[in-house]
Amino acid sequence: MNITIITVGKLKEKYLKQGIDEYLKRLGAYAKVEIIELSDEKAPETLSDIEMEQIKQKEGERILARISGDTHVVALAIEGKMKSSEELAETIDKLATYGKSKVAFIIGGSLGLSKEVMNRADDTLSFSKMTFPHQLMRLILVEQIYRAFRINRGEPYHK
Repeated sequence: MNITIITVGKLKEKYLKQGIDEYLKRLGAYAKVEIIELSDEKAPETLSDIEMEQIKQKEGERILARISGDTHVVALAIEGKMKSSEELAETIDKLATYGKSKVAFIIGGSLGLSKEVMNRADDTLSFSKMTFPHQLMRLILVEQIYRAFRINRGEPYHK
C-alpha cells in the first residue's frame, strides 16, 4: 500500500520530527509512506471570513494538485468521523482488500481545509472534538497508521 500524508505548513519542532521519523521507519515494513509538506499562506492574526476562505482556497489548490485521480482521500477534520484504532485498522484493511493501493491523508493548515478539498475527500477522520496543532497531528496520525498495520497483522502493540 502507498500512503501519502499531505500536510500544510513546515514542521519545525525537532522532537516531533524525531517521533515521526521513528514511526516512518517502523512503517517501512508494512507500507510505503511519504509525507508531502506544502507551504502555508502567510496571514495576519485577524482575518475576515473572505480572507480566511481565500487562504484555504490557495492551500487547497496546492493540496489537490498532489492527489491523483485513483487515490482514496481521507481528510482530517474536526467534523470528521471519529474511529477507534481498531476501526481505522479495519478501514485500512478494507481499502487494501478492495484494490485501493493509494491512500492520501490530508492535514490542513491552521484554518482548516477548503470546501474543494473536503468535496474531493472519500472519507473524513477526526481524532477528537478538541483542536490539535497540525504539526502534532502528523505524529498522532503516523502512530495510528502504524498501530493499524500492527492490529491488522495480529502483532502485539501496547494498549
